[in-house]
Amino acid sequence: MTNTALLATMTTAYEHHAYTNTYIFGFALKGNIYMVKADSSVLPYVLKLDRASRGAGYALRFRPTVAQKLFLLSLGAELICSTAYFKAVKTDSKYNKGEIFEKMITEKFGQAWKKDNTPFYKGADLTTDTAEYQIKFQGATFTNEKQLARLA
Repeated sequence: MTNTALLATMTTAYEHHAYTNTYIFGFALKGNIYMVKADSSVLPYVLKLDRASRGAGYALRFRPTVAQKLFLLSLGAELICSTAYFKAVKTDSKYNKGEIFEKMITEKFGQAWKKDNTPFYKGADLTTDTAEYQIKFQGATFTNEKQLARLA
């Protein structure tokens, strides 16, 4: 199977098992951190295939290029903060960038954030009056071949 075909197959399998197919993507561009709400139709345009760790085959990752970030920006992205502020919050925290971003977004929606490890197929990261979202910051892993095989 070609990498393009594997990417498509894994993305389809991920969408099939995902608890929600609405997302808030976070990314850094030109000194700022942005968020954009999107549905699963953008996944083929922003995910890439990468080697998974610990013998789990390939992984689906959100590692957007500048072109992909500009695409996400065109979907109505909102400014969250400067990258300098984001880095300062990260430095003063025990959490990683994805968790920091998730906390910022959850609090932006007026909710208290609590770290959890709910799998993508069991729940959302954020529930609002209008939707349930998975929150992903650049560099995030969506899933890997091993996990998708367990779900199949």
